[in-house]
Amino acid sequence: MTSFLVPVGRVKGSRATRLARRLQAYVALTKPRIIELLLVTTVPAMVLARRGLPSGWLVLATVAGGALSAGGANAYNMVADRDIDRVMDRTKGRPLVTGAVRPRAAFVFATALEGIAFAELWLAVNLLSAVLALAAAAFYVFVYTLWLKRSTARNIVIGGAAGAVPALVGWAAVTGTIGWPAVVLFGVVFLWTPPHFWALAVRYRDDYKAAQVPMLPAIASLKRTSGQIVLYTIALWVVSLLLVPVAHMGFVYGIAALALGAGFLAMALRLRRDQTDRAAMRLFGFSITYLTVLFAAVAADVLVRYH
Repeated sequence: MTSFLVPVGRVKGSRATRLARRLQAYVALTKPRIIELLLVTTVPAMVLARRGLPSGWLVLATVAGGALSAGGANAYNMVADRDIDRVMDRTKGRPLVTGAVRPRAAFVFATALEGIAFAELWLAVNLLSAVLALAAAAFYVFVYTLWLKRSTARNIVIGGAAGAVPALVGWAAVTGTIGWPAVVLFGVVFLWTPPHFWALAVRYRDDYKAAQVPMLPAIASLKRTSGQIVLYTIALWVVSLLLVPVAHMGFVYGIAALALGAGFLAMALRLRRDQTDRAAMRLFGFSITYLTVLFAAVAADVLVRYH
């Protein structure tokens, strides 16, 4: 008799496990770690636009809408890239490769996220922020993923514009417009993207070669790649300092921009000298810290001076 009782608990447990795995797979489609990094630029832009703390509701609504829109774009990206994801060791565990989610279901999921994001931002924030978020998603999917990524080594240079839009969304959420400080913040993220991504691509250049994706480190020497990283890092440093006169920033941001830019350039020059995967990954790790701390300094500068 007991043999009939044991499977009941097992069935319930297996259903719960399957549901958890399915939810985990759908979350993975959105690339949550990338979303976190994008949203790092949204809130400080809102603080700068407000010259203080925006309402908690507005911040929550903007962040939620931005996260949904970015998640939808990332899910579309996985649908389009599932063929090369099967080839690359770094991406073989993605849901569409393992079969955890079917392409049609992923497409419907991405479309739903974009629709919800647009409606939520329009109704809870404003139309401009909704249009900007949707435009960024469309640019990422159609311009970067479907066109540039597989056709040119400048793919991440141009395609990186999509990842810079959250700064514009944050500013627009507060002001309903796009101001010059927001444009400079956009420029910071735009110029940060190539050295950040190329540093990672150095480590996985064999993956990109196998998938026949013309990422710069996969088709050019490490010497040329590191040289390009140095040039973009210098441009990034200059534009980050441009925010001081344009947005009337104070000493907190000014010192942070100087120090972080110097650190970024020092690590880029080290990669140029050493030309090793280890130096590239150190630069990649620092680039994440750079963007996070720089935008935190934007918010801190405003709060120190105005509150």
